[in-house]
Amino acid sequence: MSAVPASGAASDWIALYLERLAAQRGYSAHTVSAYRRDLHAFAGFLEQLGRPLTEAAADDVRAFVAAQHRSGLSAATLKRRLAAVRGLYRFLQDEAAVEIHPAQDLRAPKGSRRLPETLDPEQMTALLEHGDDDILDLRDRALFELIYSSGLRLAEAVSLDLVGLDLASARVRVTGKGGKTRDLPVGRKACEALSAWLQVRGQLAATGEEAVFVGRHGARLGARAVQARLRRRALLAGLDTPVHPHMLRHAFASHLLESSGDLRAVQELLGHANISTTQIYTHLDFQHLAQVYDRAHPRARRRKDEDDY
Repeated sequence: MSAVPASGAASDWIALYLERLAAQRGYSAHTVSAYRRDLHAFAGFLEQLGRPLTEAAADDVRAFVAAQHRSGLSAATLKRRLAAVRGLYRFLQDEAAVEIHPAQDLRAPKGSRRLPETLDPEQMTALLEHGDDDILDLRDRALFELIYSSGLRLAEAVSLDLVGLDLASARVRVTGKGGKTRDLPVGRKACEALSAWLQVRGQLAATGEEAVFVGRHGARLGARAVQARLRRRALLAGLDTPVHPHMLRHAFASHLLESSGDLRAVQELLGHANISTTQIYTHLDFQHLAQVYDRAHPRARRRKDEDDY
């Protein structure tokens, strides 16, 4: 046990607690400083209520959290403040200063989930259609069209082998998280870009290399190289936001969902574990997914004049 402060004042208990965090539990100076602000804010709130620290009840802690929430603190800050208060009262229990932990079962208000960054269809068009016709640009266009066309993760795209690509039937087979394999439609624009790339791929690819996408030295293209090439392409296309490969996957999902409204199909196409491993969705076979895809994906739909013939 630590020495009980003679005054029993809240500030003395807080100082002892923070001392323990730093000395015995190895908390950083930054965290200790943040907890100090949090706990003094809590002690000040109790003082306004006329409540000693060691006599606070669950309703007092709840009122503190509510007041902090109304003041505009972020969910992350509220969560940390409540964690600081919980830790303080565990310490006070260890020191036999309190019998009941008033913050034991309280939870901080949940903040709204941050939406993933994405690009609108016009930005995607600018990104995908920008460029020259040199061999690296043909490769990049095919790669980025495929990621956006089929909602691939970066790791799925760079690990794709020639055997997994079937342009004749406009589909690609990828292996995602957990080793799960899924067949996905490939849109018309992506098929065209991939066909153009495959015609010149042999100029770069080393003998026996099975990767669809290869780098300057003939070996499989790496994830970091893809990230750098996409950033460069976005800048040259005049986009005013930093672009990374996962944004293309987010764009795929958001644009398809906006057009189709078919959440299950979109989740299946993305290969999310909570869908692909659930029996109830087994009726979503490839044919159904392809139909939803053809109706809804901005770069899979045929132009109206093509549909008329």
